[in-house]
Amino acid sequence: MKKLKLMLILITALFAVNFGLAQVGINTSNPLSTLDINGNLSVKTISLTGSGSATLISDGVYISIAPQATDQEFRLPSAVVFPGRVYIIRNIQNSITAKLTSAVGLLFPKGSTVGSTEIYMFEGSKRSIIVISDGANWTYFD
Repeated sequence: MKKLKLMLILITALFAVNFGLAQVGINTSNPLSTLDINGNLSVKTISLTGSGSATLISDGVYISIAPQATDQEFRLPSAVVFPGRVYIIRNIQNSITAKLTSAVGLLFPKGSTVGSTEIYMFEGSKRSIIVISDGANWTYFD
């Protein structure tokens, strides 16, 4: 009985280790990463229209923002609550500047150690950006 119990524990442990290190492949039989996609990837897209108060960004990956007045605020969620979160944000207005802020955390341009509480997105400069949470702040790429 003790041998059977020991074998069951050993088999269970082997399965747990095997599943704990699993890699998932989509359209590939030999995944090389935790998630390995051999094909196209679609992400959720949404559109947000500015309002009198800060417009919260809480859904989607590719986000088209449409400010209705100059420097209208669009607010990212807390970088602390959503570590690793990625957004692609585009100001779709031709002549109206959008202000991007964060509920918690600063906004750092790539390669910089100086962050700010807000960035402005307008024609010719930061029209489209990618922001990534590191668990404390947001890093942006334009």
